[in-house]
Formats: sequence, C-alpha cells, structure tokens
Amino acid sequence: MMMAAKGGQRVAYVRVSSVDQNEARQLEALSGLSIDVTFTDKASGKDTHRPELQAALKHLRKGDVLVVHSMDRLARNMRDLQNLVAELNSRHVAVEFVKENLSFTGDDSPMSKLLLSILGGVAEFERALIRERQREGIAAAKLRGLFTGRKKTLSSAQVAELKQLVAAGTKKAEVARQFGISRETVYQYLKR
Repeated sequence: MMMAAKGGQRVAYVRVSSVDQNEARQLEALSGLSIDVTFTDKASGKDTHRPELQAALKHLRKGDVLVVHSMDRLARNMRDLQNLVAELNSRHVAVEFVKENLSFTGDDSPMSKLLLSILGGVAEFERALIRERQREGIAAAKLRGLFTGRKKTLSSAQVAELKQLVAAGTKKAEVARQFGISRETVYQYLKR
C-alpha cells in the first residue's frame, strides 16, 4: 500500500447506505493502516453530494492519501469514480482502495487506468443487477399479494389534523415534530 508523502495525511473515507447499517466492517479493514482522520457518511452513494465526502475533499491537501475500503464505497457509477480520482490526482492527492489493493497517484500506468475502469464498471454493473433483482422480487411479491408497499405514517384523521394545523398557520417544522415525521413528509401529505 502507498504511504502519504512526508508531512501528508492518510485520510479515510467510509460510507454505508443508511443510518441503520453498520460501518464496522470497513473500519475494521482500515484499522491496521495508519490513518490520521476518518470521515464517515451514512448516505446513498447515488451521487457525490454527501456531507462527509465533501468535508473530506475539502480537508485533503497536496501530498495526502485518501484511503477507501473499496471503490463502490467512494462512488456507485463509473463517471463519479473516475472524476473523483482524477480530481484528487490533479491536486496531488493519491487515492488508495484497500479491498482492490490499488493506488492511484496521477502518474499511473495505462494498466492502472484500465483496472480502475474495469473494476469500477463491474461495481456499477453489479449494482444495476441488484436493483433489477429487487424490482423483479417486488413485482413477484405483488402478484402473490405479499407486497403492499410502505405503510402509511399517519392515519386519515391525523392527515386531516395536519392540514388544519398548517392552514391555521402552524409552521411546517413544528407540525413535523408534533407528528414525528420529516418536513418533506408534511409537504407530501399537503400535496394529496
């Protein structure tokens, strides 16, 4: 594995897709490595607009190394993966993927660039297959009457009360707190 340039930091980035998922597996894989600071997102990897990723990108300086457990934790599609690696390399920040045992510094051989494209493409393809199997499973469950979708958060009486509160001038954030739902959910109920 690559070491940070003299004076450079080794910055870890960890991502799980949701709040109830556990990042322990990734942290364990990084535990034997010399890491100076870790940024952890509990967010979808559908794009690069993740708070801790953005914080990590701002934190990184010339000579640092961004250490990520695997390519799919940094980005779920080829374009984002290649753009992130290229952007960091242009700033003289190396990117290291532990699971794939690959490092990218910007001075990479054509073979390294090919491996980034192939492995990133495989990860993107794998994600697409998972989504397709999920859609097929839901469709089959619906046919058997086993899938009814997400349960409604509020009863129709509660929705009526919510609408009355908003009509009376209660702030939507307060209504959301009162019902234990997000503001976005309040807006969704108001649209119906």
